[in-house]
Amino acid sequence: MRAVCWHGAEDVRVDTVPDPKILNPRDAILKVTSTAICGSDLHLYDGYIPTMKSGDIMGHEFMGEVVEIGPEVRTLQKGDRVVVPFNISCGNCFFCQRDLWSLCDNSNPNAWMAEKLYGHSPAGLFGYSHLLGGYAGGQAEYVRVPFADVGPIKVPDGLSDEQVLFLSDIFPTGYMAAENCDIQPGEIVAVWGCGPVGQFAIRSAFMLGAERVIAIDRVPERLSLAQAGGAETINYEEFDAGVALKEMTGGRGPDCCIDAVGMEAHGTGPMALYDTVKQAVQLETGRAMVLRQAIVACRKGGKVSVPGVYGGFIDKMPMGSFVNKGLTMRSGQTHVHRYLQPLLERIQQGQIDPSFLITHRLPLEEAPRAYKIFRDKEENCIKVVLKPLAI
Repeated sequence: MRAVCWHGAEDVRVDTVPDPKILNPRDAILKVTSTAICGSDLHLYDGYIPTMKSGDIMGHEFMGEVVEIGPEVRTLQKGDRVVVPFNISCGNCFFCQRDLWSLCDNSNPNAWMAEKLYGHSPAGLFGYSHLLGGYAGGQAEYVRVPFADVGPIKVPDGLSDEQVLFLSDIFPTGYMAAENCDIQPGEIVAVWGCGPVGQFAIRSAFMLGAERVIAIDRVPERLSLAQAGGAETINYEEFDAGVALKEMTGGRGPDCCIDAVGMEAHGTGPMALYDTVKQAVQLETGRAMVLRQAIVACRKGGKVSVPGVYGGFIDKMPMGSFVNKGLTMRSGQTHVHRYLQPLLERIQQGQIDPSFLITHRLPLEEAPRAYKIFRDKEENCIKVVLKPLAI
């Protein structure tokens, strides 16, 4: 089969690789009908996530048709159309039983690696380094799905791939980011980053009762899309975001701040240069200027939500601001399984059509170009959906 494979920083190729096989009785094999490039994939593309190996198959946002099932999978049949969560979860452990699916104890065969870095291991992820399991990803013609009796959700008739594909990651991720804010009626939410997760966080914040959402970015097409979703916007290259947020909130600051950027944040001024240099010489693993801004900008007693990916260590954190303002911070990989059914119902009810985000639809073979234009924000690219050649 053909698959998108990592061969080093900024070196992504479409290779011919062996077809996946059933390895465990709870496995299924999918023929991938749609897959997407996630902002998190760009951290792999840029070489910031450790333990990648040349030839690793990428991709964790995908859906498709079941073509083979293991003998213990009784929830699926051949021919079913399904969306698959990006995190791999057993369904039986302490964390899965508590609806904390991204913290599964049994799905990362390389847990010892993650334990050395994080203290404990999160769940395994599709296509996201050997630190998180070494699983082949879904930017391919076919993919093996472990614990297939737990993760995939069947797609009802009448819904297109593009309407449901983002249930695999970015829609639940944006929604959980907003949910983690515990939004109360009348509250103001600030969202840093108007990429895919930020766009869903904006719309989710409104669905959860926010009175106003203020979005911060610098890319015109992303700011325009945020405005289309109801947000007020700040271009941080034209205005100091912290000053603007104070003015827009009567001096109080936003009630909730969402960092939808993560470890590769851009910015202006000395701190942005500091982070860029330290990351380049590997003295810091993430550029954390957005997280710093969110902590400082948030109102006293407010809430900070962090869906943005951080892979290692950051410094110069304003802990004095965090502690003395009495802030609450919530974060984590998304518990996708928890949100599949409720968000599918929102799509069915017409509350949201996630396909609004798609700007590029390309064949799998164009993945190397797709990664570049997505990373470099060329061609007004906000979200790429890849179509494998097996269909």
